[in-house]
Parts: sequence; C-alpha cells; structure tokens
Amino acid sequence: MGCSAVACPRASGEAACDWTCALVVERVEKTSPLGLLPGIALLAAVGYAGKFIEQSITGFGKSHAAFLKAHHLALPNIEYVLWAILIGMLITNTVGLPRIFRAGVATYEFWLKAGIILLGARFILGDILKLGSVSLALVCIELVLALTFMTYLGRGFKLPPKLVTLLAVGSSVCGVSAIIATQGAIEADEEDSSVAIAAILALGALSLFLFPLVGHTLHMSDQAYGVWTGLAVDNTAETAAAGALFSETAGKFAVLVKTCRNAMIGFVVLGYAIYWASRGEAAVIGNKASFLWKKFPKFVLGFLLISTLATFGVFDKAQLTALGNLSRWAFLLTFAGVGLRTSFKDLAKQGLKPFAVGAIGEVVIAMITLGLVLGADRWLHL
Repeated sequence: MGCSAVACPRASGEAACDWTCALVVERVEKTSPLGLLPGIALLAAVGYAGKFIEQSITGFGKSHAAFLKAHHLALPNIEYVLWAILIGMLITNTVGLPRIFRAGVATYEFWLKAGIILLGARFILGDILKLGSVSLALVCIELVLALTFMTYLGRGFKLPPKLVTLLAVGSSVCGVSAIIATQGAIEADEEDSSVAIAAILALGALSLFLFPLVGHTLHMSDQAYGVWTGLAVDNTAETAAAGALFSETAGKFAVLVKTCRNAMIGFVVLGYAIYWASRGEAAVIGNKASFLWKKFPKFVLGFLLISTLATFGVFDKAQLTALGNLSRWAFLLTFAGVGLRTSFKDLAKQGLKPFAVGAIGEVVIAMITLGLVLGADRWLHL
C-alpha cells in the first residue's frame, strides 16, 4: 500500500529499491494537483480498458450464443479487475512508466481508502456485527498464528532479526503499510524494509491468480471466500482485487475482514516498538495513546461513520446507489494501480531467502486460515 521515501535508494544510496518507493518519492516531489492529473488519467484509462474488455467479451458471448453452443465453446468469464491488473502489469514491465505518470499513479492508495470508506454505505451495522462475531475471532487467531510462525520461520532461515519482524508484521497485519509503520518504530535498516516490501508485493501479485482458483475449485460461498481472502491476503489493494475476482459480494466481505485486520496495526507496531526499545535497539515510546492514534488507519473510522449513517437511514435509495457507484469507480482506479506498480524486474533484485520465507509463510497461513474458514462455515454457518 504505500512506502516511505526513506526506504528508497534516492534517499539512502542503496542499490535495490521497491518500485513503490519511487512512486511515493515522486508523489512527495510533485505536490501540484496538476502534476497528479496524468497519472490519475492513466489509472482511469487502464481501469476502464479492463471494464471495456470484460463487457466486450460478454457482449460477444451473448450475440454469438447459438454459434458457441453449437460448437461446444465457452468464453472465459474474467472480471474487469484482472484485465485492469494485467494491462497495468503489461505497461510497467514492457514500455515502463514515464516519470510524468508516477505521482498520479501513486494516488491509487488514496482511491483504495476512499473506496473502502464509501463501501460502508453498503453495510449496515447489523451486518458488520453479525460478521464480526465469528470473523473477529478468526482475525485474532490469524494474527497470533502468523506472527508466531513467521518469526520462527525467519529465525530458522537465519534472516536478520529486524527483517524477520518486518516480514512477520507484513504477513500478519496489512502488508506494506504495516512494514513501513514498523520500520520507523523499531529503527530497522532501510534495506530490510525494501526487501520485506518486495517479498510482500510479489506474493500479493500471485494471490490474485491463485485465490480465486482455489475458491472456485472448492465451491466456496461468496462470504466464506471473502472472509478467507480478508484473512490471508496481506495488502488491502490485493485483498480487494482477489475478492472482486470471485464476486462482488465476496469482494465486500474480503474488504470488511481486511479492515478489521488493518485496525490492529497500531497495537502490533506498539508491541514491537516496546520490545526493541527494551533491547536498546529502538527509541523508547513516550505517550503510548498518541502513538496508537498516529498508527491507527483513519479510513476505518470513515468506513464505520458511513455505515452508521446508512444504518440510521440518513441516505435515501438513490444516494446509496450513488455512493456504491463511487466506491466501484474508486476501486477501478485502485486495481489499475495494483498492476501499474508491479515491476517484476525490481522484485527480482531482492534476493531469494526473504522470498522463500515469505512464500512458505504465505502458503502455510493461507492453508491454516482456509481450514479455519471452511470449518467455521460448516459448523457456525458464516
């Protein structure tokens, strides 16, 4: 989801840097709204191109239904989400992304948060509380298991201790955002931050293709798949995309569960900050309440506010429809940004060990959470 300028070689002189860092540096350097327009226009173009391809295939299938049926043919049912991501990846990994677009493309993080806030209009508080009775317990279980497993796995591979912490936090809470928040709090090396970010981004890209395949193979319900995706996929952008690739309903549940995980970031970062400070390897935290508020993802509060207003009937039907459409457009820009920020060349520079730890950890966490969700769906009826 974002990256800090300090984790980039333009600030530190390191040779390797995640492409996200370059985007954020560009965003810092270009503060003029006009400087953002080309990149935002590119996000819209890529997102709409994905939507156009999906609609074109659907339209072709309808107009040629008799021919296809007679020849026992079927067109692929691929959501615009995947098309937008693939188009973005194609651009970045072939012709590259010119400097003029980078600052605007980096705003995909803003559109993601805006989309989540607006998504609150489609959830009344009763739905959230109903989901939370089981899913909150699963979030807590996932958090403890992921932190514990990734810590011991990283130690087993003899990775640097603070790199182990960054990978554990990134895999258990909310991906890149958690890594950046933790990196500053525990005073980790900038190179460790870049390596952890690269590993999380690479694995997040793979989840877009693997999770929907598993979900369809196991014939999971929309809600069960959404809950699993929200528990097992790290970055919020990839979570929203992987959920939407299965169905719109699954995407809603995936974002909701992932938002619950995101809300834990302040507590996890505070815990690690205190731990490393006790070892004399990080600054001592003074006002813990202030620290928690600073790290807490504010868009979670926006989501709850919109949901509360919708619950008490502040919006009429037309306004709810408009808010829902705005949310879909925000996510469309987000999914385009996911593809445009994925550079395989940059990801390949980071070395094998962190990727091995990340990959093993992600597979194990995904399998454990899948088992938990299937069990909960069978016996507790998600």
